Order: sequence, then C-alpha cells, then structure tokens
Amino acid sequence: MKLTILGCHSATPRWDANPTAQVLEVKGHLFLIDCAEGTQVQLRRRKVKFARIKHIFISHLHGDHFFGLVGLISTFRLLGRASDLHIYGPQGIKEAILMQLKLGNSYTNYKLFFHELDSKQPQVLFEDDILSVTTIPLKHRVYTNGFLFQEKVGDRILDIDKAKEFDVEMSYFQKIKQGFDVPDTKGNMVANASITIDPSTPKSYAYCSDTCYHEAIVPQIKKATLLYHEATFLEQHAALSSKTMHSTAKQAASIAKLAGVGTLVLGHYSGRYSDYEAFKNEAQEIFSQTQLAQDGKVFDI
Repeated sequence: MKLTILGCHSATPRWDANPTAQVLEVKGHLFLIDCAEGTQVQLRRRKVKFARIKHIFISHLHGDHFFGLVGLISTFRLLGRASDLHIYGPQGIKEAILMQLKLGNSYTNYKLFFHELDSKQPQVLFEDDILSVTTIPLKHRVYTNGFLFQEKVGDRILDIDKAKEFDVEMSYFQKIKQGFDVPDTKGNMVANASITIDPSTPKSYAYCSDTCYHEAIVPQIKKATLLYHEATFLEQHAALSSKTMHSTAKQAASIAKLAGVGTLVLGHYSGRYSDYEAFKNEAQEIFSQTQLAQDGKVFDI
C-alpha cells in the first residue's frame, strides 16, 4: 500500500494549504479518497495518471471534501475518458453532481455510477480477490463515513529451492501457491507447508475524516496498519472541537491507542495554527507512533 496526501487542511484552501484529498494505491488499484477543490491540480503535481482512478470515495458533503469532484469529472470528459467511474458518497451526491453537469450541458461521455450511502452501520462498498473497502460510520455534524481498506491474505510463497529439493515439477508451481499438496516425480505427495512460505501479513488503512471523539469505531479499526484521523484542534481549543464535532490531536491519539494501530497520521488542521509540530507533540504524549500529514507527503504502508 502507498498513501499520497494531496491535501490535509480544513475549511478554506490557501496557496500553501490544500483541503482534504488522498490517493491510495493497493496492488494495482488506485483509489481517490475525498476530493476538495484543487484536487486535480494536486494530482497533476504528483504525476498521478487520471485514467487509473476508477473509484472515488467521498466521506461527507462538506465543501472541503467534495467541491473538486465535479471539476475532476468534467476534466475526465475533456480528456476523452472511456472507462467507467464509480463514486461512493452520502445520499444527495448524485443530485449535487448531475445538476451541475446538466446546467453546464456537460454530461460525461463515459459511464458514471453513483453509490449513495445512508446506512449507519459498516457497509462493504467494494471487494475483489485483493482487498475490501468498508465504511466506518463517524460522528460529525452531517452524515459522514470513513473508509477501511483491507488487503486479503495472498497466495502462499513458493520456495523454489525446496520444491527442487523435493523433486516437484514446475507444472505444479501454481497449485503450490494456491495451497495444494502436490506429487513429486515419483508420485509421492509433498506437503504444501514443506515447500512454501507464509504470505506476508495483510495490511490495512483506516481513513477517519471529520469526526468528534467516537470510541464506537475502535473495534472496526482494531490493529489497522495505518490510521489517518482528523485532528482539527489542539487541546487549548478543545471546547471548539466539541462545538464543531471535530477532534483534537490528543483525542485522535486516544483512539489510536485504544485500537492498537501501527501508526497514526494526523491531518485536517484548522487554519488558526501555523505550528503543526504542536499537534504531533500533543498526540505523542498518548501514542508515540504518530506522524503528521503534509500536502504531497507519501506514506509506504
């Protein structure tokens, strides 16, 4: 997995601070997570190929998370996109996008599929042989979901030297990777565990944007390899976090600690702050494995 932060600031964009958008790459898949205004410019800066984006996940309908979506959809059209595009987001997102396309007489020349969400329970949105994507119900001023990206257990890893040692023919190598016992050249069955290595541990990424402190998400994100959790405020403005239903850095760290995640990444900083290291310092008092999101920063998960 590779996570690229396109924007990680809240509310209004600035020349040096882009609101929320991320790209997650998982074994050939390329997912766009939230799409604030300016996202397509950030995609170009990071040299992300537009054609590879086939699934876009929108957490909620506040502007700093989806105002860039219609522009990106329109650019796909101008570039002659042919492949389908799937958009997952709260109920109402289809109306919001199609109305703008209608008024601009700029309907897409590719198929556009909207998957509107209203469930307050975790819901599987996408699944194939490689991974699954599930909603994480969050608690904000409007209906909001985070997203949990989970790799599946891969094929067993063939130990070629061991296979040769046990005199197994190459024609069986694929079946070995799938976990089967196979015969040697004399017809004797060779146990799969004797000629394979366990696959690498599946990785997971939990994206938790715009939410107040919400312990209900802990069981779902338990042991996530990487957790992105909003931290709009520092503790000195904890009262504002309650009022606006956002989180502080310490609250995000508390969630990370309760969930036992591998690494916590903070983001969605309020524009009132200029020293982001203060977020990291406060969070590390509770959860040492804390890093800061920055526009353009890449995390190898």
